[in-house]
Amino acid sequence: MKIAIIGASGYAGGELIRLLVHHSAAKVTCATSRSLAGTPLDQIHPHLKGFTDLRFENPAIDDIDADVAFLAVPHTAAMTYAGKLLSRGIKVVDLSADYRLPKEVFEKVYGVPHTDYFPAPYGIPELHRKDCINARFVANPGCFPTGATLAAAPLAGYAHTVIFDSKTGVSGAGDNPSATTHYPNVGDNVGPYKWTSHRHLAEMKQELAFLGSKAKCYFTPHLVPVNRGILTTAHILLNEPLEQKEVEKIYTDFYKGEYFVRYQKPSLAAVRGSNFCDLMVESEGLRVVAVSAIDNLVKGASGQAIQNMNLMCGYPEKDGLAGAGMLP
Repeated sequence: MKIAIIGASGYAGGELIRLLVHHSAAKVTCATSRSLAGTPLDQIHPHLKGFTDLRFENPAIDDIDADVAFLAVPHTAAMTYAGKLLSRGIKVVDLSADYRLPKEVFEKVYGVPHTDYFPAPYGIPELHRKDCINARFVANPGCFPTGATLAAAPLAGYAHTVIFDSKTGVSGAGDNPSATTHYPNVGDNVGPYKWTSHRHLAEMKQELAFLGSKAKCYFTPHLVPVNRGILTTAHILLNEPLEQKEVEKIYTDFYKGEYFVRYQKPSLAAVRGSNFCDLMVESEGLRVVAVSAIDNLVKGASGQAIQNMNLMCGYPEKDGLAGAGMLP
């Protein structure tokens, strides 16, 4: 398969290329960047030197020749690409937020009109696999909602309230420097932000509702001084008490056969660079604490996008993604 990565200069684009090098059938043939056209790709992604001889290019949408296109572009930009690529028979995985939410919810949360809306499967394969298989287009979930939803999903129907508290690495903010990500402001520090109003909360509520839950949902993220990873603590308040053995059975049954979800003590180091979500739960009766760990750039972005591509195109789900984490 010929793969185009639209917006290939950022962290997500670099991760897509790094992972697709190991795919049995996919070859990246087009990597776009408006500002870097003509620049060798390995000048921006030096870890890929020797793995690709591509240069960034800036083709017109009608000139993109690919079987699958990944949209690794900012929010609101993907809607200018998706429909046009699909109309040419190119399958699309969108890593932005443009198609994760219903039109009216997106416009309320992001404060902009959606100019080319159409529904798309929400690409958490562990929950929406049937919708992603053979799909032409998939909306790749946000990083926070991936870790949070996987942490709470097995108990969603048992809960009246779910409170998510996430610690995220700095790479989640992208590769553009800012005061927020300036090292002296991040190092030796933990910083909560968007305490009650983070945009990803809408996706978390959407997925709890999909799972049949009427639970109230709250979310606060924190920035921590690490490069990669999201550790999410889900406080799940139950309608009726459940003992530890009951809860563990619910989780292990729910994720039975899921290669990328591992029931073990979560650690950012153990999932770093991988597409795995590690999680574990502890019950105190009416409250269950579920903790998950993912790499925000892999299971939280590019790895899950490739997992979705595999489902869309009929390849084994772990093709290109079977690598272990990078502990320590």
